[in-house]
This record gives sequence, structure tokens and C-alpha cells, in this order.
Amino acid sequence: MRNRYDVIVVGVGGMGSATAYHLANRGADVLGLERYDVPHDMGSSHGVTRIIRKAQYEHPSYVPLVRRAYDLWRELAEKTGRDLLTITGGIDAGPPDSQVFDGSRRSCEAHGIDHELLSAAEVNDRFPGYDLPEDHRAVYQPDGGFLVPEQCIIAHTEAAQAASAEIRAREPMCDFTPLADGGIRVTTPKGTYEADRLVVTAGAWTPKLVPELEGLAVPERQVLAWLQPSDPTAFDAENFPVFVHADEDGHYYGFPRHDVPGFKFGKFNHFKETVDPDEMDREPRPADERALRAYAERCFPKGAGPTMKLATCLFTNTPDEHFILDTHPEHSQITIGAGFSGHGFKFASVVGEILADFALDGETDHDTDLFRIDRF
Repeated sequence: MRNRYDVIVVGVGGMGSATAYHLANRGADVLGLERYDVPHDMGSSHGVTRIIRKAQYEHPSYVPLVRRAYDLWRELAEKTGRDLLTITGGIDAGPPDSQVFDGSRRSCEAHGIDHELLSAAEVNDRFPGYDLPEDHRAVYQPDGGFLVPEQCIIAHTEAAQAASAEIRAREPMCDFTPLADGGIRVTTPKGTYEADRLVVTAGAWTPKLVPELEGLAVPERQVLAWLQPSDPTAFDAENFPVFVHADEDGHYYGFPRHDVPGFKFGKFNHFKETVDPDEMDREPRPADERALRAYAERCFPKGAGPTMKLATCLFTNTPDEHFILDTHPEHSQITIGAGFSGHGFKFASVVGEILADFALDGETDHDTDLFRIDRF
């Protein structure tokens, strides 16, 4: 076993596996350390399907990044032969003045993104699985779709390994020590390793490893539901676009059937439960199911049949719900990717490229001003 590397990546989930791949693909000697399995279901990068969409109502800075992410996902799929990206079309819907509808419309217009503006009746007629409230409106994007997160992580990891990266699961970082030569020493229960650079992409565990992010990257319990549709074909990928929907009690998101015999959906920020990732209640509760089912009965009644699956995951939220992509405020040899706030996975391919840029070059050509730590 080697004990000196160019870069150590801590956390080999969605972001870390992509970072390890981009580093190794550029010739760096890489060690990836993951506290659980690769992939695993303890963090934020699982759940069978994850939305990808070009319109970004959250902020205009995301649009160039998601365009690059689409290209990189397709390159990775071609390189590895894995089925990573499915295009279904995408719906961003809500009242006309809602952030989801109006922000998505503005994003499409500002960036020349192909789209249609639809009434709720037009959505419900075109896509029979939907039953949106009659006063809502929608932006339809033909390029919307979903990624398969577990397959994405496997693809990035295998591609990194093919480029000579060393990936070690079930080996968490206990602590790190900056070295006099400008490098870093990392200690795990199984050994001690040194590197020129360290990248931390440990999801909800990042604030425990980097105390400077305490209060800036806050873990939150999230719950997802899969319900059996009464009309299954209406929820097939060719008939059912992915969606984000501003409803009366919050923002919801959902997917067609895929690998589970049910229609998948969830509510952003669910019950707003701040948690410790090592102690959170990972078993879904009856109250979780009731809240999600009530939404399906309102807006997707054909999808509100018997429960097929419930699952928990984690959001790690920043105060402004934008990412953290930056070097450590005190140690320039440490790069941090954190706080993806429930909307980050679609960007994992380009986030890996950005974090590899920071680790190897100290800068990136991508516009990351929105994601600097010092904004807080």
C-alpha cells in the first residue's frame, strides 16, 4: 500500500467519485476514502433516480454548469457503457408568481433553453398521470430527465480505477494534519496517508471533518415515497416527465416509474428536521407517509395507490441553499465540495471537474463566485 499521493478524496459518493475520476483522468495519483460502501444508501447520493433539468430557477449561474454536466454525463455513459441518463421531458409548475414557474420561465428565456409554457389543463391532458390545480402553470423542457445515481457513482469509480485511482471503502477519515511541506496527512482506523492535496466531499459528515463549516452545511432528514399507480402506463418514462411543483404547502418533485413498481416523489425539506447523520432516524414513519400520500392524492391521484417503498436520505443545506465549492479558508491544500442543498446531484459530473481544477491548479475556468465560502 502506498502512503503518499497527489490527492486524497474523502467521501466517494456522487461528488467524490466524480472528483476522483477527473483527477485520475488528468494523471494524478489519487486515493479515495469512503466511510461506507461504494455506492451506499446512508447519505445523499442514492434513491434510484435523480432529476436533471436545464432551466435553473435557483440562480442563473447554474445554467452553464448544468449544460456542461449533461455533456460529461453522456461522455461517461459512452466511456463506461452504463445507462446513466434518461430523457423524459421536465415540468416546472406552480402558481404564475411562484419561484418554480416564474424562475424557470425566466431561466429559459435568459439562456435560450428550449421550452413551452403550458396551462395546468394542457399539462393534465398531455400527461394523464398529472392532475395539477387549474390555476397553476408549467414550463415544459424537452431536455429534462433523470440520472441513475448508483450507476453514476459506479461508473465514475470504475473509470477512476481504470485510470489507476485507488478507492478504499469502509475506511473513514478520522482527522487530518497539515504538513510543513504544504501537504496533508490523513488518519483512518486502518492507516495513515499523506498527499499534496486533500478534497473533502463527505456530504452530511463534512462539518464534522471541517469544523469551519459548522452551521454552514447543515444535515436535514428527507423522505421519499414510491406508490403503485392505478394506471401504470401513465407513469412510464415515455409518458411522464420529471417534475418540480410549487404546491400549497411547499415544493415537491417526482419521477416516472423506474426499477421500483411505483411512482417516486418527495417534498423539498420535508419536515425541516435538522439531524446528526450518525444518529438520525433512518426508518420512515407513518407521519412521513401520510404527508406524502396527501400530496399524491391532490395532484397525482392515479399514482396514489398502495405504498411500494419509503426511504430516507439526507440534504445538507447551506443558509442560502447554494453550494460550497472552494478551498479551505486557512489551508490552501484542502478543497471542499459541500452543502448541495437537495439540488446538487445533477451537477456531480461538473462538480468533480471543478474540484479537480481547484486541487491541481488552485483555480477553475468555471464561474464559481456564487459558491465561495467567504460569502458567509
